[in-house]
Amino acid sequence: MKTTEIVAKPALLDRRRLVLGLSGAAVAAASTAASAKPERDGHTASAYPVTYYRTATVDGIKIFYREAGPKDAPVLLLLHGFPTSSHMFRNLIPALADRYHVIAPDYPGYGQSDMPPRASFKYTFDRFGELVGGLLDQIGVKRYAMYVMDYGAPVGWRLALKNPERISGLIVQNGNAYDEGLKAFWDPIKQYWADGSDASRQALMKLVTLETTKFQYTDGMSDVSRISPDNWVHDQALLDRPGNSDIQLDMLYDYRTNLPLYPAVQAYFRKHQPPTLIVWGKNDVIFPADGAHPYKRDLPQVEFHLVNSGHFLLEDRFDEVTPLIRDFLARKIA
Repeated sequence: MKTTEIVAKPALLDRRRLVLGLSGAAVAAASTAASAKPERDGHTASAYPVTYYRTATVDGIKIFYREAGPKDAPVLLLLHGFPTSSHMFRNLIPALADRYHVIAPDYPGYGQSDMPPRASFKYTFDRFGELVGGLLDQIGVKRYAMYVMDYGAPVGWRLALKNPERISGLIVQNGNAYDEGLKAFWDPIKQYWADGSDASRQALMKLVTLETTKFQYTDGMSDVSRISPDNWVHDQALLDRPGNSDIQLDMLYDYRTNLPLYPAVQAYFRKHQPPTLIVWGKNDVIFPADGAHPYKRDLPQVEFHLVNSGHFLLEDRFDEVTPLIRDFLARKIA
C-alpha cells in the first residue's frame, strides 16, 4: 500500500523557462504535448482537448454532461458532489482528455440537467444511479474508471454494485464508504433521519445558504486566495432556484439509504480489488480523513494521499493532485 501526505511545496524555477521566456502555461502545454499518447488510429492526441457540452434524454429526463477526449480511449466517469455539478471538473477535464475519454454528467436538480418537480420525480441516490447508468448505456460506454466525490460516491457505488465488471478503477476524493467517515457535521442530519420531522428538516435549511456554500469551498484551505469566488456564486445561483432547496433536503434525507449499502460496497472492494487512488482533503469537516483510512482495510494496494486541503481540493491543490491522477491512470487504467 502506497501512502503519502501532501503539503504545499514552493515552485522550482525552470532554466528553460527563463531562457526562452515561456509562460508557465506554455511550459505546461509543451510538456503535455511532448507526453501525448498516440491514439489507436496512429494519430497523436491533441495537447489542447476540446470539451463538448451535451444533453441526452434518459427516461424522459434531460441529463447534461461534459465530454472530451478520444472516443476510443479508456473512459473516465467524473461524478460530482453537493452542492455543485460537473462544473467542479471544468479544469480537470482538459487536463486528462489528451489521453482519456472523459464524461462528467449533472444529476437532476444540479447544474444544467432537468429539475423535474418533486411531485413527479423521486430525488434519491438510487434514481441518480439509474439515470447515470442509463446515460452510459445510451452513449455506448461499457467499461470505465470512476472519479467519485461527496454525493458522487454513493452514486458510483450503486453503479459498481450493479455491474462490477464494468469498473476499471477508482479515484476517491472525499467520498465516503465507511461509518467512520460521518462525524459531528452529520449529527443534525442524523437527527432528521431519525425523526423525519419538519422541525429537523427546517434546521438543515442553513446548509443551502450562501454562507454554507462559501464555507464548503474555503474551510480548511491552506490558501483561500487560490479559490475562485465564481464557485460559490455559480452553485448558489442554482441552489436559489425556486424549489431547489427542498430537492436538496430530500437528498440529505435520502443519504440515510447509503449507510446500509456500506457492507456491500466494502465486500465489492475486497472481492474485486479495483485499482484505487485516494486523494483526500485532510482538513475537510464534512468528510474528514477518518473516512479515508478505512479504505486500506479492504483495498490493501490502495494508493493513498492525504492532501493539505479542504472539501473541494481540486480548487486548492489542482497542481499537486492532477499529476497523481495522471500517473495513476497511466499505470493502472490505460
